Amino acid sequence: MSQTTAPAATATPRTSVTTRSRAARIALRTVQVLLALFYGIASALPKLIAHPSAVESFDKMGWGSAGMYTIGALELAGAVALLVPVLQSVAAMALSALMVGAFIVQLTVFDGQYAATPLILIVPLALIAWTRRSHNTALLRLLRGAGRTA
Repeated sequence: MSQTTAPAATATPRTSVTTRSRAARIALRTVQVLLALFYGIASALPKLIAHPSAVESFDKMGWGSAGMYTIGALELAGAVALLVPVLQSVAAMALSALMVGAFIVQLTVFDGQYAATPLILIVPLALIAWTRRSHNTALLRLLRGAGRTA
C-alpha cells in the first residue's frame, strides 16, 4: 500500500444520524403520500361518485347521500391536507378522529366486520400527527396573521 492511498472512509456518528434522519423523513413522507392516495382514491372517490357499495353502506347506516358526500368530502380534504406541509399534523389528527367514528360505526352498524381497518389506519396517522406537530406552530402563526389583516 502506498503512502498516497487513504484508508477507506468510515462513517462518523454524525453522518450515521444524518443518514438515518433523512431515511426516516423519506419513509414518513412515503407513508403520507400512500395514505393520501388511499383516502383520496380508495375511500373518498367511491363516496363522491356514489358508487353502489358506498350508497348501500350509508343507507344501511341511515345517513343517506348527505352523510356519504360529507364523509367523502372530509376524506378528500384530509388526503389533500396530508400533502400540504403546514396542514400535515392537523390533517392526520382530523383523519384519526374520522377513523374513530368509522371504528364505532363498524362495531355498531356492521357488527365489527371491518373494525380493524380504521384502527390500523390510526397508527400511521398518529405517527404523522406526532412527528409533524412542529408545523402546528407555523399554522397558528398563519392563522393569527390572517386574522390581523382581515
